[in-house]
Amino acid sequence: MLVAAAVCPCPPLLVPEVAAGAAPELDAARAACTDALGVLAAAQPDRLVVVGPAEESRRGTHPEGARGSFRGFGVDLDVRLGRDDPGGASERELPLSLAVAAWLLERTGWSDAPIEGLGVGEPLEPERCAEVGREIGARAGRVALLVMGDASACRTLKAPGYLDERAAPFDAEVARALGAADIEAVAALDPHLAQELKASGRAAWQVLAGAAEGAELSGALLYEDAPYGVGYVVAAWS
Repeated sequence: MLVAAAVCPCPPLLVPEVAAGAAPELDAARAACTDALGVLAAAQPDRLVVVGPAEESRRGTHPEGARGSFRGFGVDLDVRLGRDDPGGASERELPLSLAVAAWLLERTGWSDAPIEGLGVGEPLEPERCAEVGREIGARAGRVALLVMGDASACRTLKAPGYLDERAAPFDAEVARALGAADIEAVAALDPHLAQELKASGRAAWQVLAGAAEGAELSGALLYEDAPYGVGYVVAAWS
């Protein structure tokens, strides 16, 4: 049963070594992520499942001990998902979203429960997202979710997706729904609009919505902003 969830953005710039001189600009987002992970720890789960967007070759499950890297950004920094587990070693590198999650978990000293990762693809239909979530929520014991993903990338002229007037209202609804743990509204997010607005978190958020069915969790919005023209949302469900 799902007992808690944290929603965090997944830009590599959350990692100060990657952001370099711009690192202070995301201090508030990092602090909010730390608070959200604190909610997960307080729930004392038996297992933590980390869900985030992934390119096709890195979709699917990633075992505890799987490794990721930020070397593609010119930074000599490697991360590991949870505890080192030689028996669960994977040749596949973590998708970037799960690498950011691994960095957040290492930063907060997470060691409370076993961890596994799940990379989901942007094309995954809402119905399938819900099915995946229900499977996670139906597991025995106390399950927590760490859900990684960004909102639109079209909030300003200099944003990665340029300015789209639909981006701000889309992000506002995302922040409202995630902050209120409104699973029906999260499940109703339009996948086609999300794709057009380059909102990488849509599928992962809808996995969360499926997992939370019947859990009767309440939500809190901890952070919402659009630095660099990309919407970042942090929320906690408990």
